[in-house]
Amino acid sequence: MRGAVLPGNSTVRMGEYDVPEPGERQVLVAMRASSICGSDIRAIYREHLGKGPEAYQGVIAGHEPAGQIVKLGPGCRARREGERVVVYHISGCGCCDDCRHGYQISCHSPTHRKAYGWQRDGGHAEYLLAEEADCIPLPDNLTYVDGAYIACGFGTAWECLTRMQTGGQDRLLITGLGPVGLAAAQLGRVLGVREVIGLDVAEGRLAGARELEFRRGVPLIDHVLKSDGDALPAIHDLTGGQGCEVSIDCSGHEAARLLALQGTRQWGRCGFVGEGGRVAFDVSSVLIHQQITLFGSWVTSVKHMSDLVQLLGRLDVHPEATGGPKLPLDETDRAYAVADAGQTGKVCVVIDD
Repeated sequence: MRGAVLPGNSTVRMGEYDVPEPGERQVLVAMRASSICGSDIRAIYREHLGKGPEAYQGVIAGHEPAGQIVKLGPGCRARREGERVVVYHISGCGCCDDCRHGYQISCHSPTHRKAYGWQRDGGHAEYLLAEEADCIPLPDNLTYVDGAYIACGFGTAWECLTRMQTGGQDRLLITGLGPVGLAAAQLGRVLGVREVIGLDVAEGRLAGARELEFRRGVPLIDHVLKSDGDALPAIHDLTGGQGCEVSIDCSGHEAARLLALQGTRQWGRCGFVGEGGRVAFDVSSVLIHQQITLFGSWVTSVKHMSDLVQLLGRLDVHPEATGGPKLPLDETDRAYAVADAGQTGKVCVVIDD
């Protein structure tokens, strides 16, 4: 089978590999879609950071997989051949507190915690060997690309928004309109927010965000603003001088994180999900005196991701609608170059049946 590896220096190397054989309670998944995460670009494609959870081990890349189960290993109890699935992108020890709550992302075991596409083979290939327990059924009305987007980015946005108890009483501020920011906008609409304000610095992403709809005639984002020196006054103008009840930074940039906090109203909630970087601010005036609750949120749990998949299926809401180019496996190098440019929605590698 064909598969793609990220050797660093902003390159992709295609190779030929044996089709894996599923072992005890494992399944073989024929890959259909494997999207590209900003963390792949930051920590592997450009350079190998190589420590802790981000220690890339030279495996087949791609930690946002969706496909169809074609073979079961011994002892499988729940999944079946032919089933369409999203693969939760971390396998854990199954025994620590976080694993027992479905948060393999935070597994405490340094030897058993392995991310697909980072420490074990991922989805940029024709087949993927997955643990049965990591597979989440994908409703028939959702596409494989929908499933791939949910596997990391949408799960990340969902976890933070629901932890902040986002709902119909809230206006939502989003800093960073890359794939996770657009996911936050769509999921904010699902949760019933009454207004969405989104900001970015990239002209391509600003233009793309202005064109997106949640439903026919309903914009995904009500106000798309350039993140510059005029952004905070504009947020205050749009909110009667108050700011938004809920904000989320999806950029990972210091200025955007500060803007998310400053654009949050008194007694509001602010979440940070963008990876990397630092932030510095006057804690008293920006956070304490404003009585703001600040959330740090990292991906989601298997249970919450399963809940999200089922909800989007029932509502017939498609994450793919927020996405960018879809390119075949043999063009994975071009897919990464487009994703690295940072001017589109999420880029996805698609694998033909």
